[in-house]
Amino acid sequence: MKKIIIGLLLLSAYILPLEAQYFGRNKPNYEKFDFKVKASPTFDIYSYLDNPKLLDGIAARAEEWSRLHQLIFKDTLKPENPMVIYNNHADFQQTNTIQGRASIGTGGVTEAFKNRVIFPLSLTNAQDNHVIGHELVHAFQYHLIINGDSTNLKNLSNLPLWMVEGLAEYLSIGAKDAHTSMWLRDAVANDDFPTIKDLQNPKYFPYRYGQAFWAFVAGWKGDDIIRPLFEETAKYGFEEASKRVLGISVKELSKLWIANVQQHYKPYIDTEREKIPGRKLVGEKNAGSMNISPAISPNGKYIAFLSEKSIFSTDIFIADARNGKILGKISSAVRDGHLDDYNFFESTGTWAPDSERFAFVGVSKGDNVLVIKDALKGKTLETIRFPELPAFGNPAWSPDGKTIILSGLKEGQTDLYAYHFKSGKLEQLTDSPAAEIQPAFSHDGSTLVFASDALQMNGHTQTGDWHFNIAVMDMASGKIDYLPLFEGADNLNPL
Repeated sequence: MKKIIIGLLLLSAYILPLEAQYFGRNKPNYEKFDFKVKASPTFDIYSYLDNPKLLDGIAARAEEWSRLHQLIFKDTLKPENPMVIYNNHADFQQTNTIQGRASIGTGGVTEAFKNRVIFPLSLTNAQDNHVIGHELVHAFQYHLIINGDSTNLKNLSNLPLWMVEGLAEYLSIGAKDAHTSMWLRDAVANDDFPTIKDLQNPKYFPYRYGQAFWAFVAGWKGDDIIRPLFEETAKYGFEEASKRVLGISVKELSKLWIANVQQHYKPYIDTEREKIPGRKLVGEKNAGSMNISPAISPNGKYIAFLSEKSIFSTDIFIADARNGKILGKISSAVRDGHLDDYNFFESTGTWAPDSERFAFVGVSKGDNVLVIKDALKGKTLETIRFPELPAFGNPAWSPDGKTIILSGLKEGQTDLYAYHFKSGKLEQLTDSPAAEIQPAFSHDGSTLVFASDALQMNGHTQTGDWHFNIAVMDMASGKIDYLPLFEGADNLNPL
């Protein structure tokens, strides 16, 4: 019997192109991992992480999420529920715990038969916390239905994807989420908000719209409605469950939901169709339907960006910054066969100060590598592997061209590293359990700005929000200051 797997895909627009990127490829297995087991009251945690303090923290988070989910599902996981943790995403992509291949867009999976929760550590504490909370919802969903008095494995097929994934998002993020709000506001502004039946269409991303649905229903009826509605849907399908549990038809429920969302978002939308500032340089007419991670060259002439214009792969293209004309490919998944993947969920590329070379992070033989290309010719100039730092992202080229800064993930801790071209050596700039990501140089190279959750390290709850602040490092002294901007918000992507 085929395994039923529900995975966490982080960014909606990346799903189809990323899956297409693996066309014709097999799952790579480059390394063997020496897993050891850490037992907690609920979980057997399989890990090869050499960071006992962090592992204790992960176990504590998992136990707290389990306690919170028990209150909703009124169910308890069996002791020794397996949890498998990989040190980074490149390692996770080699997993043999599931059938099929884990794409770069998969943040974690939970498989039904053994109820195993499997995920890689990421560059940020916030993402790790979210994935644990999200995947443990799936563990409770499986346990409830497969071991129910009147349900079994077959009943999982009655549950629509938007309901399953939406609930995992609602219970791990909450009712309010900026990303979901952007999706909903855009749908209302463009008169394209779906009915509940429309949610079967993959056009409507199940994670975001499913989360919004559960926020609406739970806001209306309270969280106590979650288990009976979920369980009855598994038994009879959603249409019948809506009548039995909510007392109304799906059609009536859709009307209430749509009216509620429109009432909330319309005050934030102009009466006339909104005009997007600026002009479109790259779009479906000259590239693909997904064009992301733009990086403009220092001389202002070129834009490097990722696109699935090639249909069967997501490639790095270069375009004229004045008119959007596509000038060629910097890197191609087909042409660059030595690369298994691009690590662009946690990275953007970076230009050399001469505007002729472009560097980005790839995945090769189970590790991240720094790839340097001739931007216009697409020729690989150098592929740099760091044995002491197998996972990294967010490269930033210094204005003098001598250094590239990286956010490196080592034993679950994200720090900033400097790669010096002349010596070929990697220098660690920070050493903190806080996540330090998205570095960018000042124009003269004297300071480095980046996003950090250091101010959130103290005083947060196990499942609480992790917010980012902008930090400024003096490159001469290494001194770091944190800017008091928008307290309680995520301050990201400094330029």
